[in-house]
Amino acid sequence: MYSLRMAESITEGHPDKVADQIADALLDEFIKKDPYSKVSLEIMVTTGLILVAGELSTESYIDIPKVARGVVKDVGYTRPELGFDADTCAVITTIDEQSPEIALGMSAEGAGDTAIVVGYACDETESYMPWSITLAHRLTRRLSDLRKMGKFPFLRPDGKVLVGMIYEDGKPKYLRSLTMYVHHDPDVSLQLLREMVIEEVVKKEVPEEFMTQDTQVKVNPTGRFVIGGPVADTGLTGRKIVSDAYGDIGFSGGSSFSGKDPTKTDRSGSYIARMIAKHIVAAGLASKCVVQIGYAFGLTEPVAFDIETFGTNRVDKDKIKEKVLSSFPLKPAEIIEFLKLRRPIYRQTSCYGHFGKKGLPWEELRLLDSFKELL
Repeated sequence: MYSLRMAESITEGHPDKVADQIADALLDEFIKKDPYSKVSLEIMVTTGLILVAGELSTESYIDIPKVARGVVKDVGYTRPELGFDADTCAVITTIDEQSPEIALGMSAEGAGDTAIVVGYACDETESYMPWSITLAHRLTRRLSDLRKMGKFPFLRPDGKVLVGMIYEDGKPKYLRSLTMYVHHDPDVSLQLLREMVIEEVVKKEVPEEFMTQDTQVKVNPTGRFVIGGPVADTGLTGRKIVSDAYGDIGFSGGSSFSGKDPTKTDRSGSYIARMIAKHIVAAGLASKCVVQIGYAFGLTEPVAFDIETFGTNRVDKDKIKEKVLSSFPLKPAEIIEFLKLRRPIYRQTSCYGHFGKKGLPWEELRLLDSFKELL
């Protein structure tokens, strides 16, 4: 049986990703100075303006405009001709103290929010992520790296990649379509841009076995892409949740991550769910796995927990579930301690996905030998 699976990735200069990066950079700064900061920020970026809104409870002080502009500069919006740049954009903050009712509900170390969280893993890649989202992130990261290296000075920060992959009997077969939108200076020809992207990006990042005569590769199919970034499209935090997670091959709980401290279970719960799913697949207990957890505001215990292996499990599913429940913490406060989440580690998650990256605590396979014993 054949099926089409799709995944989207956007470069760090895309307006929505600029917003996510500012939110997580601010979160890192607050946690760096006060690890117990309660942070819930929403960012909007548009022509000449960054709006920082949300709720905050912390003992620390940071220069919010300075941090926000620093992110914009890091991304590459440093020239007035881009229509949005770090030195001239205004930064408006409208931040309230955390609601006393919310603070009371969390006083017993309960969940900081009501959330459905999902973790996913499969045996398609070394990172236990789907090939479709892995390819999408590889391509956008390569575009950004080439721009920052200065190898192709006509590249600009914005960009987007959409991958369509054909699966046969649940396994990736070949790339059906690859559509790329690449932000560029006005003086470069479309022909030169397209040739460069295919030679330096596509051929360098897409494995040959996925390219066939049926693969359709399109670069800027609508023509020029000179006007981009926040001047062309308003950016908001949390608008790329499927790209942040697993693409359309995995499930999504529907909540965004960036700008939220780890007491928010839509973030920390999603991280532990990914860690659980990855252990199950890496141990050979199943070829793919979805972990679903439900949290209710103020409650210390999850209100729901389940595992789905889509018939690929090699061990009875109840035994796997029993092993998970005896091995991993599911209470919010225990997850924070287990993963050491009161650290400034979040800016790196705000681009190219929250999962499948080396060095993140929820990607560690620290209990793998114990899970292999079930075989």
